[in-house]
Amino acid sequence: MNYSNSLERFAWLSIVAAIATIALKTLAWWLTGSVGLLSDALESLVNLVAALLVLWMLRLAAAPPDHQYPHGLSKAEYFSAGIEGGLIVLAAGGILYAAIPRLVTPEPLEAPFVGLSISVVATLINLGVGAVLIREGKRHHSITLEADGKHLMTDVWTSAGVIAGVALVYATGWQRLDPLVALAVALHIVWTGIGLMRRSVAGLLDAAIGHDDQAEVNKIFSEYARRYAVKFHAFRTRQAGARRFISFHLLVPDEWSVQRAHQLSEEIEERIRSLVPNAGVFVHIEPISDPSSYDDEGLDRM
Repeated sequence: MNYSNSLERFAWLSIVAAIATIALKTLAWWLTGSVGLLSDALESLVNLVAALLVLWMLRLAAAPPDHQYPHGLSKAEYFSAGIEGGLIVLAAGGILYAAIPRLVTPEPLEAPFVGLSISVVATLINLGVGAVLIREGKRHHSITLEADGKHLMTDVWTSAGVIAGVALVYATGWQRLDPLVALAVALHIVWTGIGLMRRSVAGLLDAAIGHDDQAEVNKIFSEYARRYAVKFHAFRTRQAGARRFISFHLLVPDEWSVQRAHQLSEEIEERIRSLVPNAGVFVHIEPISDPSSYDDEGLDRM
């Protein structure tokens, strides 16, 4: 099984889970008439659309580099997170549309125990699948899988709030608790959607790799600077989905041969790749005593 298929099977798991939870939560809403449970069902519909997007973007991101896209299409994963965030915000609008009239004119709930039992089953499905997606997303460095898993975990907490709201209505008889919980759910998932869209934008704008990975690379620079009297500058990084791109300039003593400088750069590249998964490393070698070697430390050389 290749890398792409390995990730796609988790996307299919998310799709199956979304279909199952939509059916269960819609049934729970139909039995109870709870707008809280309706809000939960609407968010599960977003989960299904998001899962289909995940499958599509994982396939697109796995496409090999070509002459038109020499760095590959790994940034496609960020589109999935951004679109998913937008869909979450739209779902929140639907929840508000359903909850506000019920807040003004409360209605009694029907068969709350049966509805809650069905919703609990759906929530447990999301809990299990969300945990798997987050774990595998981190293991494979897939932002798409991890974001989808976190979205499902948000759905779990949302469902827990809805279930608690319906249970309180049943226990206290205060009908307005149901639409109030739905409103709280809407505000919560709006925040989640905005967070996903911000993360997507950051990725599309070539955000640097994580601070921990940068620290590991800097440790390697310090080690080799002590051992070989070389210098490093113009250290730049960016990430695109599961891929990381690292570039720097290696300044070597003037008397070194090209072969020796090349061997050292290969050794350093291998060390970096062993510490930073899915990293492409690009090294520019320069003479350490040439003043012009220090003119290109900035991003734009004038």
